[in-house]
Amino acid sequence: EVQLVESGGGLVQTGGSLRLSCVASGFTFDDYAIAWFRQAPGKEREGVSCVSSTDGSILYADSVKDRIAITSDNAKNTVYLQMDSLKPDDTAVYYCAARIVPRCGNMDWHYDYWGQGTQVTVSS
Repeated sequence: EVQLVESGGGLVQTGGSLRLSCVASGFTFDDYAIAWFRQAPGKEREGVSCVSSTDGSILYADSVKDRIAITSDNAKNTVYLQMDSLKPDDTAVYYCAARIVPRCGNMDWHYDYWGQGTQVTVSS
């Protein structure tokens, strides 16, 4: 059974940092692309970042690319999302997603498996 479990969310003040983790199980981590999406209340789900463990390619959304970094530890089947200089607009539920095709896609329907999400709240 494929599982993605996110952790690391929480409440942080503007300008603070968080590191989200996504632990994957039930599939060969090296053969997938892993992405982070977020969804704020009343808004559509938005792609934040993606990493392909096959070729190491990385994507970032323009709205966050100067403030985040995505890394993967294939030995631990874990992908991390380091977020710095957080803003209230970053408040959302952050989801980890896996795509069977090991290439990053920027749409949520590109992805086959999803975690339950972790809440990030940035106070002003």
